[in-house]
Amino acid sequence: MNADTHAESLVPARWFDGQSSRARSVMVRLRPTPQGPSLVLHPLAQPGAEPVAFAWKDVGWPEAWNERKPQPRVVVDLRDHGSLEIDAVTEWRAALAAAGERPGLAQRMQTRWPVLLGVTAVAVIGLALFYRYGTPWAATQLTRFVPLGWETSVAENVLRQMDDGTLKPSKLSKERQAQLKARFDVLVQQTPTTFHRYPNYRPPLSLEFRSGMGANAFALPGGKIVMTDGIVKAAADNGLPDDALVGVLAHEIGHVVYRHTTRMVVEQGVLNMGLGLALGDVSAVVSTGASVLTGLAYSRSHEREADCYAIALMRHTALPTAPMGKLLLAIAHDEEEEEENKKKEEAKAGQNQAAAPTAEPGASSPERARQRKKAEEMASHPVWSLLSSHPDTVARASELEKGHAPHCAKN
Repeated sequence: MNADTHAESLVPARWFDGQSSRARSVMVRLRPTPQGPSLVLHPLAQPGAEPVAFAWKDVGWPEAWNERKPQPRVVVDLRDHGSLEIDAVTEWRAALAAAGERPGLAQRMQTRWPVLLGVTAVAVIGLALFYRYGTPWAATQLTRFVPLGWETSVAENVLRQMDDGTLKPSKLSKERQAQLKARFDVLVQQTPTTFHRYPNYRPPLSLEFRSGMGANAFALPGGKIVMTDGIVKAAADNGLPDDALVGVLAHEIGHVVYRHTTRMVVEQGVLNMGLGLALGDVSAVVSTGASVLTGLAYSRSHEREADCYAIALMRHTALPTAPMGKLLLAIAHDEEEEEENKKKEEAKAGQNQAAAPTAEPGASSPERARQRKKAEEMASHPVWSLLSSHPDTVARASELEKGHAPHCAKN
């Protein structure tokens, strides 16, 4: 009985009905309904006049920002029927509670720190899970619908741009190229269809040779694989058989059949769209930065996946993976030495420049500047090398030498 009486209590208010600039004195009654409180206005200047009722959905219910310090006046939006001004805020809040009003999540976040912190934590965890699992899963599914023709067109355009810049024609003899292409063709012919992530995806795999870049091999979308003279020379310099190069090609075939490059492009699109929806109108710098970090993390994941593919394919064709692991370590060792030498040269150049302050800027090392520019050009190309952005080279090489890895599925 008490609850019903309290729910039917009246609260004084001023009604600006939108038809006149003058306020009308009214008493406000709140009634509980299944959808939420309804609002009934009783005009005081017109005794006996019919009350005006508003359903819960027809009212813009005001939110409380601080339960301990309520606002001195409440304004209730009546949409097309103007608005109410209520000075008796305490009575209004009590009547709302008695009529079954429950504050929404936004209001609870505004008035209660634990709720705000909890929602923030859930949002952060949700974004992390979306980044870690949702984005790659969505990209993997969406990649199924990317046409092979688009991949081929992109690959041809990228290779053309690189041929006009960093890459140069191969200096390997025709006989040597033919030997490696023959091994590549045999490997492709022996690849089981069960190894393909996308059963209906059949790109025409082809091998090309280039120079102008260090020891590397990379796969472009649509089936084109490029091997540099540098990696062929690295295998020969370390006394490794062609099985090492075949293992590298198996790794690159894994990138192609798993459509890693296409998935990277789709992943960035999915992530940017997801961040836009989740974060709203946030600076593009945040979105771009997250995309770059995501790309690095996923390239590591893709390299692991391609390693597993190479291990499975080499095992299927009864070829050893140890030479590939040794080649990977040799290349990493050479790059470390090159980096150390570069640092020493820069330190020496700095000392020389300090000893001769009157020297003209840039006159002492034009060759070094040219090499640095070339390295920057190479880094700017959309090519994932065997070693790029991967601090776990030694671990990967060790797994390849053993022919198995704990993260690879059993075949």
